[in-house]
Amino acid sequence: MNKYNGLITAIYVLSAVLILWLFLFSANPGEHDRTYEDSFRDNYKIYAVPHPDDLEFAGEDVPLENFDIMERFDRELLVNTYWQSQTMLFFKRANKWFPVIEPILESNEIPNDFKYLAIIESGLMNVVSPAGARGFWQFLAPTGREFGLEISSDVDERYHVEKATEAACKYLHDAYEEFGSWTLAAAAFNMGKSALKRQMANQKVESYYDLRLNEETARFVFRLLAVKHIFSNPQEMGFYFREKDLYQPLEYDVIEVDSAINDLPQFALDIGINYNLLREYNPWLRKYSLSNENNKTYKIKIPEKLKE
Repeated sequence: MNKYNGLITAIYVLSAVLILWLFLFSANPGEHDRTYEDSFRDNYKIYAVPHPDDLEFAGEDVPLENFDIMERFDRELLVNTYWQSQTMLFFKRANKWFPVIEPILESNEIPNDFKYLAIIESGLMNVVSPAGARGFWQFLAPTGREFGLEISSDVDERYHVEKATEAACKYLHDAYEEFGSWTLAAAAFNMGKSALKRQMANQKVESYYDLRLNEETARFVFRLLAVKHIFSNPQEMGFYFREKDLYQPLEYDVIEVDSAINDLPQFALDIGINYNLLREYNPWLRKYSLSNENNKTYKIKIPEKLKE
């Protein structure tokens, strides 16, 4: 009988605990819900993003008075304002890479606004697209070679920020010469000059803002405009950071190599670093060796003062 008495006692205890739990947490669920909902309303707010009265890209006015232009800009402004983690990373990386990109744009007489193109193409990262475009400027291999980049099994200068930026400048200069508009040059960078020219002829218009294009190119310039506006007004758009929060430009020396390097990991160890750091400074090196069959002179970056 004792074991049955113990079982009955356990059942009574469990029943009492269950009743107490129901009383404490379920006796008045509506009151708990109301408290939660009041707290949510008091503490969580999403604001519509204010628009500028006027906007321009590379000195060319944006027709914000047209409702469809305003709505397309508004979409990209909302996406880039409220995707806070990504846009904050844009600010951090831009501090590291804009000092590299801006002088190259200037020396090639390309408007400074095109530095934002590298942000929307790649987020200032050496990424690879599903179509195989690579690097900050997202060149496909044939286009990269056309504009002077070396692309081989062990060297891919689409990952060389300075050289890829030079190639981007050549492309944009050619597109501007062809279309007479920096906005159209930006669109051509995304979809190709031939495809853009074909759409302009089919639709019988000469402005990017009058064209009906594929989804990616239709959003492309508006993404540029949104990022430019946020970067021009960071605190107004809700982005606060200190100088120490931003990524810093690489400080480096250069060594010149005019022969093959059969073992890049060993080469890195011999100069006092490792292969990973060698690739961080020189992402255009793509393998464990540099064949250099044509005895070119390559400039390899190494951490500053290491050369001494």
